[in-house]
Amino acid sequence: MLLKKFQVEAEAFVLAPAQLVYEIVADYRKGHPQILPKGYFSALEVEQGGTGAGTIIRFKMHVFGLTRTFRVAITEPEPGRVLAETDSSSGTETTFTISPLEGSQLTKVTIATRFSARGGIFGPLERFFTARTLRSIYNQELQLLAILAENRSTSPAMDTPDHSS
Repeated sequence: MLLKKFQVEAEAFVLAPAQLVYEIVADYRKGHPQILPKGYFSALEVEQGGTGAGTIIRFKMHVFGLTRTFRVAITEPEPGRVLAETDSSSGTETTFTISPLEGSQLTKVTIATRFSARGGIFGPLERFFTARTLRSIYNQELQLLAILAENRSTSPAMDTPDHSS
């Protein structure tokens, strides 16, 4: 069976500093689990590390009536800007690119997945439905990320000392 490389992506703007957005995405113990749409993801488990490069996670994804278990290694091709999750069995790679917009608190976030899909007669159908479904999942994930980051960005810091005395 001939496989072809394929990419699906979604992007959104988040009203929060890029550093905060990246910290949420890179934190696989507390931040990242909060941005995963519950209907599609479950059982996220950190096997090694927990923040950024060197982290290894396992999770279940429920799509098209099937449940698949993924084991991914996290790298940071551009620390503080690009985080990559690579599945150990398929080589599928999902990247999170965090791009601050100069002179503002607005951050552009792009989620992109590169994977192999079948060629031949069923290839176009598989790519169409996969792209449509992944974009929907990523848009939900980006909405959850925006809510979390914007709430954290606007709430007062909990550990800031009070110098009013």
